[in-house]
Amino acid sequence: MKLNCIIIDDEPSSQKVLNVFIEKVPSLHLVEVCNNATDALEALRKYTHIDLLFLDINMPNISGMTFYKSLKNSPAVIFTTAYAEYAIDGFEVNAVDYLLKPFSFDRFLAAVNKAFDAVKTSENTIEEEAIYIKENKTLHKVNLQNILYVEALGDYVKIHLDDKFIVTNSTFTNMLEQLPSNQFIRTHKSFAINFKKLNSVSGNQIIINNTKIPIGQTYKTDFMKLLLKE
Repeated sequence: MKLNCIIIDDEPSSQKVLNVFIEKVPSLHLVEVCNNATDALEALRKYTHIDLLFLDINMPNISGMTFYKSLKNSPAVIFTTAYAEYAIDGFEVNAVDYLLKPFSFDRFLAAVNKAFDAVKTSENTIEEEAIYIKENKTLHKVNLQNILYVEALGDYVKIHLDDKFIVTNSTFTNMLEQLPSNQFIRTHKSFAINFKKLNSVSGNQIIINNTKIPIGQTYKTDFMKLLLKE
């Protein structure tokens, strides 16, 4: 299990410390370093699969706390600040932990371990949501979390999973009716994606696990509205 994370801090020295600490933890993947809340918002729109934020509270213009409270479906957060009086506010928004600067690597690692537990608990809850899909004479139990995207193939539908695919005799419409609309969105007449698995968007293409999936003109407006909302 690897957590994609973002540093949001306006102090270069703090960014450097966090960068060094993150590099020491193989299960953390630093996606981007942001200097302020505006840059962070753009990063979250660009990289929709972010698990953890290292967020400074005291930043110019928009505070880290105000920024985090504005997010919908927010990632886990570890607040970092030099001001102890902000700690209560941090825990009021269910922060994973609160690191008071300057902090040691041991203290950082303890906070990261809490983050892994929090994200794992959240993912296990999602994985319990499953549907049954028939392939020939076999009935497969498929966790929604494991579905990357679904593809229409004439009288069949191909369900692309993390490590394999399943082909079932069904109409595309019937398959989409089995999937929660708040997690799966149609992007093309022949494709629907698991929004939680989206890596990036480039032009009229979505990238999921290095696979390029088209965005059809008919579906582009609704898709972009959902993307900007997230």
